[in-house]
Amino acid sequence: QVQLVESGGGLVQAGGSLRLSCAASGRTFSDYGMGWFRQAPGKEREYVASVSRNGGSSYYADSVKGRFTISRDNAKNTVYLQMNSLKLEDTAIYYCAARPLGRPIITATGSYAYWGQGTQVTVSS
Repeated sequence: QVQLVESGGGLVQAGGSLRLSCAASGRTFSDYGMGWFRQAPGKEREYVASVSRNGGSSYYADSVKGRFTISRDNAKNTVYLQMNSLKLEDTAIYYCAARPLGRPIITATGSYAYWGQGTQVTVSS
């Protein structure tokens, strides 16, 4: 089992920044690829970004590319999502998730075995 706890969400004006954190406990953190997803009201959960087990590779949805940065610190068992130039459409609950080996589709929710409880991000005009 892997337990994931997100933090860092809140209310921010458009154009502002937030940094989300996700602290992991349980099994060996570096055994898992990590991802961030988000879900807006009335919409399906969507992929935002992911990072490889050693942090050497990162991937982004087109909607956030150039504005968001995912990173991880395996010594601290934590993954981060730095969000800059926030837009109204970034408003959602943001979830971190852990992807075991053998599940290569990084954008699919089904590839992730463990999920946090989510943190609300609200972008205002």
